[in-house]
Amino acid sequence: MPIREIAIVRPEDCHPDALKAALAEFFSTLIFVFAGEGSGMAFNKLTDDGSTTPAGLVAAALAHGFGLFVAVSVSFKISGGHVNPAVTLGAFVGGNISLLCGILYWIAQLLGSTVACLLLKFATGGLTTSAFSLSSGVSAWNAFVLEIVMTFGLVYTVYATAFDPKRGKLEIIAPIAIGFIVGANILAGGAFDGASMNPAVSFGPALVSWSWDNHWVYWAGPLIGGGLAGLIYKVVFISHTGHEQLYTPDD
Repeated sequence: MPIREIAIVRPEDCHPDALKAALAEFFSTLIFVFAGEGSGMAFNKLTDDGSTTPAGLVAAALAHGFGLFVAVSVSFKISGGHVNPAVTLGAFVGGNISLLCGILYWIAQLLGSTVACLLLKFATGGLTTSAFSLSSGVSAWNAFVLEIVMTFGLVYTVYATAFDPKRGKLEIIAPIAIGFIVGANILAGGAFDGASMNPAVSFGPALVSWSWDNHWVYWAGPLIGGGLAGLIYKVVFISHTGHEQLYTPDD
């Protein structure tokens, strides 16, 4: 059962490679948020707040999909390419990462997002980063359910292509598949609540702009969705195949 594989601390957590993995998460999250958030700011500047238009939604989906593909690719062999606290939680409940290492990842991801937004604010002459918000007519509970479903799909995809011991050659396309599902979910849910699926992506813009309206939605929804996806995939599809470490830095 997965509960037997959940660990608070593992011997490798004290190894320098654990800190390297956290640093990789910092840089990959910085790259992802800089590209995704920056695209929205650029679109607003060029089209006078056009990020809320259909073209803006497509641009956001492409920027986030491409950005995540790169961010996961550059850190995949070092940290597993989480780039998302919800993915890290899903990995933890499936026994793929220890609690201590997961906390290091969370800190790195939140710092990476914050630094990316600070850099964007400085580089654009003080333009405000846009915190995630709900569209007119969408309640916090509507967005909460949306975030659960979208993040479930994201973390389920991560498990199927990157974490599953039986993934075989699917590992090669894992970054592409992960980028695609995020882009597709933005097209599906972006018009309603921005389609975060990632507490770190929501945290950086909210902190830098100091805008916290309904911010709990962008933590609770993704973490519940990611945790459920990790638990369900582990119990149903991996439980009887043996445990495999999330990443092996020496590969």
